Amino acid sequence: MANYIGWIRSQVGQEHIITNFAGAIITNDKGEILLQKRRDNGQWGFPGGAMELGESAEDTVKREVMEETGHTIEIHYLQGVYTKYDYTYPNGDRSQTMLVAFVCRITGGERLQENEETRELRFFAPESAPPLFNRQNVDMLADFREGRKGVYR
Repeated sequence: MANYIGWIRSQVGQEHIITNFAGAIITNDKGEILLQKRRDNGQWGFPGGAMELGESAEDTVKREVMEETGHTIEIHYLQGVYTKYDYTYPNGDRSQTMLVAFVCRITGGERLQENEETRELRFFAPESAPPLFNRQNVDMLADFREGRKGVYR
């Protein structure tokens, strides 16, 4: 089912629900990370998004990265599973977000300049990353910087 969250929201409105996501910490040869300036809130974060019914976390991260960056990726390893985070979206929807994070490399595609989800894409040294839009992304970055793999929170 495409737009599963849209369907759920049509049933429950802005009630607090659990949603599932997959995200990518995309690195380059310099050890930098690719961040996305989001169109919905104008803040920086890792590319990724919501799982659709029938998708695996791997399918989701590959689809979302393509939609948000224009790139195809290869997964190198599981960074972690981040499960106990509450987030209120700009439209007021509330969710406990569960995110499976992967460390990835670009294998192809052509970088987008911008689209309906992305204002800007830029590589940053991990220690020079701008503030990130939610606690989940902040923790992912901290774990990556510290070399932690297979994290679960």
